Amino acid sequence: MKAYEATIGLEIHVQLKTKTKMFCRTSAEYFGSDPNSHTCPVCLGLPGALPVTNRKAIESAVKFALGLNCKIVNFSKFDRKNYFYPDLPKGFQISQFDLPIAKNGWVEVENKKIRINRVHQEEDTGKLIHAKVKGKNVSLIDFNRSGVPLLEVVTEPDIDSPEMAKQFAKKIHQIARYLEVSEADMEKAGMRFDANVSISEKKSHKLGEKVEIKNINSFKFLEKALAYEIKRQLQIIKSGESIFQETRGWIEAKEITVSQRTKETSPDYRYFPEPDLPPLVFNEEYVSNVKKNLPELPTRKQERFLEEYGLDKNTVHLLTDDKNIAQWYEKALKLYVKNNKNLKERSKIIANWVCGELIRKIKEKSIPVLSVPIEPASLVELLQVLDRGEINQSSAKQIFSQVFNTGKSPLDLIREFGLTQVSREEDLDEVVKEILNENTKAVNDFKKGKATSLGFLVGQVMRKTRGRANPTTASNLLKKYLT
Repeated sequence: MKAYEATIGLEIHVQLKTKTKMFCRTSAEYFGSDPNSHTCPVCLGLPGALPVTNRKAIESAVKFALGLNCKIVNFSKFDRKNYFYPDLPKGFQISQFDLPIAKNGWVEVENKKIRINRVHQEEDTGKLIHAKVKGKNVSLIDFNRSGVPLLEVVTEPDIDSPEMAKQFAKKIHQIARYLEVSEADMEKAGMRFDANVSISEKKSHKLGEKVEIKNINSFKFLEKALAYEIKRQLQIIKSGESIFQETRGWIEAKEITVSQRTKETSPDYRYFPEPDLPPLVFNEEYVSNVKKNLPELPTRKQERFLEEYGLDKNTVHLLTDDKNIAQWYEKALKLYVKNNKNLKERSKIIANWVCGELIRKIKEKSIPVLSVPIEPASLVELLQVLDRGEINQSSAKQIFSQVFNTGKSPLDLIREFGLTQVSREEDLDEVVKEILNENTKAVNDFKKGKATSLGFLVGQVMRKTRGRANPTTASNLLKKYLT
């Protein structure tokens, strides 16, 4: 690979979150429903059925495009993209060709700006299901997905590695969720990737022949498909053969790409303006208002967390990866900090609990943060008890886990489990005497100057009290008897 370099461009398809489909009133919330139960004459392409543009989908498209630093095109239109496939009931897809909603954007990844050529609105297709019926292999069609609003983000060929492609795709996914225009759930086909990749000699001004890989549905598979395709093309070049332009499919089970067809070009689709839909006209005031009301996006939130809270980059990345986790964190921090006193110190404490306990539990249970039983106020209540020295760190983590599982109050659970920390010397006196009598060797070692023996004795006190003893109190009381 030293003499060659890869050039990658992505086409990212994002299903927009709307109640109805792109051009009809049929529900777009189809996932898990019986096949063909979310259809109507429009999305089935029946003769005489006329499309009507979904206003919410267009508003979401504009919002998303602005979040990708794109310029909204003042005059935009829909086109018919003609091709035959069984899951395309009309025989054409309503898409956009020469006048998309937005153009010329960018997203920064690994300190590099990946340019976005265009963002255009279209409708999704149906879904082919390959199955066996009465012992025969058949292909069935579910049209529930047909007509769901789909936004396509097309990059310039600025990506130079599979890893960068994956990071860029994750960034697009994150922005979509921050803007709440899409769930972008890849398990539900809410986000899919097509990748264009070519190999050329380094410092050559001429790009190699482009190969497209279709319908990739995870970040991991995107990276693997590109890595495989780069390796495949290099082997062809080294063998002295030529690469030709084609469309290939990614086979997950075998982790290979396979040839599907020679690559179509724009004339093959016979694009022409959609006669049943009016053009889209966006004035500057409308675009300005949408832009003004955009929420804080990931990059800005990360910058703010670094500046205001003094957190390290890895912690900030974990906290801001999901907008809802970032909001949970800031709600807890607001309750924990009064009048900005000790802000940076306390921001780190909350961050450690969110990253170390909350996120870990969320991953274990595979649930979103919005569904967890523990509220930010519960964590703060627990930390306040810990700060007062009424429980120790180990007990606090135990209580956090129980609050997460049950939703009960930390104070109620502390009383229920008898975890209040023993901090008075008189309450630990008998335990300390027992430990000293049971561990004469450690006592003698300490008196001979072996300082580590004290730590061992403190550990024995902690074990005997099941972690309830205040370690500092136990240490001071042991020293009193040992010296």
